[in-house]
Amino acid sequence: MTSKEVVLRTIRFETPDRLAFEFPQAYGSDILWANIRPSPDDRYTNGVDEWGSVWRNIGKNALGEVKDYPLKDWAAFDQLKVPVLDTPQRWDSIKGSREKAEDKFLLGMGISLYERIHFIRGLENTWTDIYEHPGELCMLIDLLVDMNLELIKRYSAEGFDGYMLLDDWGLQNRLMIAPQTWRAIWKPRYERVFRAAHQANMATFLHSCGHIVDILDDLIDIGLDVIHMDQQENMGLALLGERFGGRLTFYAPVDIQKTMVYGSPDDIRAYCRDMARLLGRPEGGFIPRWYSDPVGAGHTQEAIHIMCTEFLNISREVYGKP
Repeated sequence: MTSKEVVLRTIRFETPDRLAFEFPQAYGSDILWANIRPSPDDRYTNGVDEWGSVWRNIGKNALGEVKDYPLKDWAAFDQLKVPVLDTPQRWDSIKGSREKAEDKFLLGMGISLYERIHFIRGLENTWTDIYEHPGELCMLIDLLVDMNLELIKRYSAEGFDGYMLLDDWGLQNRLMIAPQTWRAIWKPRYERVFRAAHQANMATFLHSCGHIVDILDDLIDIGLDVIHMDQQENMGLALLGERFGGRLTFYAPVDIQKTMVYGSPDDIRAYCRDMARLLGRPEGGFIPRWYSDPVGAGHTQEAIHIMCTEFLNISREVYGKP
């Protein structure tokens, strides 16, 4: 099977001939990420983005944090600098992506429906808007949905295989907002994006970290195929596997906050095996990956090597090939 076929069979639970994976170059990868440049969802280390949000670096990692928000008052909504998608230079970066990907699964990046809101409004303002300005909030989310629908159309024309949104919804032990609020405001809007991606023959991916158990059933119901989560220990592998295994594909590394940082080599190997056993099935449902900012997360090269080689060993044991 080609890399693309392995990933698709994993997502569809159609029994691939090995584990699909996304690892550093030395270990190989079945997935190639691609994005328009610049993207309206770019997250800066330092500087001012297209919307007018001011970013500052938050440490030794590659991440920035929004320190000043462009939309402080809804009365100024019509003055918000909304990026114009229909500019030719944005799309140059994805031209020929299918050829560059060769036989890999080609994954396109979308525009977040929650994080981009609080990058524009501020997190506390966003939470307040749910109750005090729901109409304006929904209007801004709908603007982002429409931008995603245009991206999906363009990516589909270039032969992309999957579509990814990035929205961290969880705190360490619960959702950031009440689940019923998420269902009322965000669920139908995610559904529009997922439906459009499926109609364009693309699998749907969502990155979301934190404790998100309360909305995983909803996400499955509205068409999410793959959950990209970098932490699992705060929810528990057994719980995730019992409630959602076989219904959703988990695209994940060993927990980046705990075992990958503090675990011994044997701890990491054991966690790899627990992930494969509890989250995946021989028919599919699990794609191991690495965390692409290891310095920022405190991951050593030794830990990365142990994780990647252990997953390749598991693939060999289950399928007969790494």
